[in-house]
Amino acid sequence: MIGGAMFDVLDAAFAVPRQLTAVARRVLVSTLEAVEAVPKIAAALDDVRATLKHSERLATFAAGELPEIVYQLEEIKTRLEKLETAGARPGQMS
Repeated sequence: MIGGAMFDVLDAAFAVPRQLTAVARRVLVSTLEAVEAVPKIAAALDDVRATLKHSERLATFAAGELPEIVYQLEEIKTRLEKLETAGARPGQMS
């Protein structure tokens, strides 16, 4: 039994270094994974910036064209009202 007790003592003595080694290995692996992810994150941020810039240009274009669209819709409405009025009075043309 003395030999078995000796292995228990040695096992306990090496348990802490084994655990520390396992933790250090996990920290190293996690750090490497994080470092590898940085370029992917940077690329994703570039895509987001490009999308925002495109959205801003699109919004600027839409804001610039909106008055013209409103004007054209008002013209169409006026023409439709004239057609409806002419249709209501079959004998008259505008």
